[in-house]
Amino acid sequence: MVATPIGNLEDITYRAVRVLGEVDVIACEDTRHTMQLLSHYGIKKRLIACHAHNEAESAEGILSLLDSGQNVAYCSDAGTPGVSDPGARLVERIRQDGKHRVIPIPGASAVVSLVSAAGNIGKSFTFEGFLSPKKGRRMKRLEALFAAGNAFVIYESPFRITKALNDIKEAGPGCRVVIGRELTKAHEEIISGSIDEVEAMLSARERIKGEFAVIVIPGACDDNTEEDTEPEA
Repeated sequence: MVATPIGNLEDITYRAVRVLGEVDVIACEDTRHTMQLLSHYGIKKRLIACHAHNEAESAEGILSLLDSGQNVAYCSDAGTPGVSDPGARLVERIRQDGKHRVIPIPGASAVVSLVSAAGNIGKSFTFEGFLSPKKGRRMKRLEALFAAGNAFVIYESPFRITKALNDIKEAGPGCRVVIGRELTKAHEEIISGSIDEVEAMLSARERIKGEFAVIVIPGACDDNTEEDTEPEA
């Protein structure tokens, strides 16, 4: 399971490049997208598609390749497979079979990248990924996330980001947010402030481009970054 860049093609590990060059087959979310990465590093391999719509079926084919003695790498379009990306069903099927190793090749992740540049968001956070596009389900989930009291991270498209911010403001007035747009890419932008400030800033733009990662820090989110120093019993 090979993590790939979320934007900047230099954000890939030496190990990932070596593994992609050594395996027999590369399964990927989008063969055209992965081909661009491989071409950048001069890697030529057989590619097979394994995405959200065919993952269960494709997993059987990948299992057959493994049974035949071939080594297979899996890449989603960007970032770490299985983190709001395909890959989890494939891993589950291979683990159920029990005959082959599943090896993580760590690397880029939008949520971790944004957290590292966000400042203090508290001791822990919840990674939610994409919220439901349905208003009722989305609001119910946001209310539950705010009730938990910890910071949480969502992903959102440019087409729904303003609606998402409006819903966040409705569910948790007074919260703070940190938004990462086009992380690691040429037009990377990180914005932080109150939900009112950030929502107004984005709403004023004529056109919004790029993928978004959003950290939401509830107003009641305490500074819990200090280590627990109480003596053990």
